[in-house]
Amino acid sequence: MSQQDVIETTDLTKAYGDFIAVDKLNLHVGEGEVFGFLGPNGAGKTTSILMLLGLTEPTSGIARVCGYNPTREPLKVKRIVGYLPEKVGFYEDLTAKQNLEYTAALNNLPRGDASKKINELLDTVGLSEVAEQKVGKFSHGMIQRLGIADVMIKDPKVAFLDEPTAGIDPEGIDQVLTLIMSMAKKKVTVVLSSHQLHQVQRMCTRVGILAKGHLVAEGSVDRLGRDAIGGGKFRIEAQVAQPTPKLISSINKIKGVINVESSENSLLISCDEDLRPQIAKTIIDSDSLLVQMKIEEYSLQEIYMKYFRES
Repeated sequence: MSQQDVIETTDLTKAYGDFIAVDKLNLHVGEGEVFGFLGPNGAGKTTSILMLLGLTEPTSGIARVCGYNPTREPLKVKRIVGYLPEKVGFYEDLTAKQNLEYTAALNNLPRGDASKKINELLDTVGLSEVAEQKVGKFSHGMIQRLGIADVMIKDPKVAFLDEPTAGIDPEGIDQVLTLIMSMAKKKVTVVLSSHQLHQVQRMCTRVGILAKGHLVAEGSVDRLGRDAIGGGKFRIEAQVAQPTPKLISSINKIKGVINVESSENSLLISCDEDLRPQIAKTIIDSDSLLVQMKIEEYSLQEIYMKYFRES
């Protein structure tokens, strides 16, 4: 396990008889990353997470979380990880504060420290005004926010979040996503399993796509987009006032440029790497007016569907 990797798996496999739920999963997630763990129902996401939590044993292979083996050292792993399942369970006849006090007691937090931390967390997740209200009266969004407070009560190094925004209204979604990003800023590594791909693209540093137990793709959305849709190339769109043949010829001579397509006032440039500085300089040196320039962005939905079809 490298010093930067908080989560690492090597050929991690889980079989139920002849059915292989997770097949030789090799995964690396670094400190402070928000990693999107994607795939259709039955792809093996939850099984993988349960193995990383030490809640189910792998058939073969190795997993490590912060250097600990979840199978052999489950208590050490449980002390440093938080888990928010898709269906969060709280005692409905207890208040929000009482539920968090119970979690704090289970984690052997001193009562004085726990009380201060609970108040801070309830304020952070926007539930301080209903701290003494019974959870049975909470909306689904409030339950999810309380779930994040429950995850954070023991200052975890890793948080596994399974569909954290499912069934929440738009305002509640923004609140939950903001909370997740705040966790990452505190160097908490977040593994996020979700079907809401636009939310994943908005938050995650990298994603892994699981299909039929196989990790079919892993990397940043930008890199996966280039590999899956752009043929591994950068595609840069430059809008210029006058895309003359001389300008196109000059851009073609830049080392790393593969092709230049011209359409009215727009140039679509394919290249081996991000050459925006060189392209901008060439345009300016040619006395052309550069209006704007951007790298082609890829939709995670397109990437996901391409890998899913191929698998």
